[in-house]
Amino acid sequence: MKKFFLSLMLSLFALSIYSCRETTQEKTEDALEAIGEDVEDGTRRAADKLEEGAENIEKEVHEEMHETDDHMEH
Repeated sequence: MKKFFLSLMLSLFALSIYSCRETTQEKTEDALEAIGEDVEDGTRRAADKLEEGAENIEKEVHEEMHETDDHMEH
C-alpha cells in the first residue's frame, strides 16, 4: 500500500511539474510576442517621426532657398 501511495504521489508530482512547465512556456511565448509587437510599433513610430522631420527640413530648405532668391532679385 505504501508503494502504491508513493507511486501515486510521485506521478502526481511529475504531472504537476510538467503542467507548470507548459504554462510557463506559454507565458514566455506570449511575453515574447508582446515584446515583438512593442518593438515593431516603436520602430514604426520612429520611422514616421524621422520621415516627418525630413519633410520639415526639406520644406524649410525650400523656403530658405526661395527667400534668398527673392532677396537677390530685389
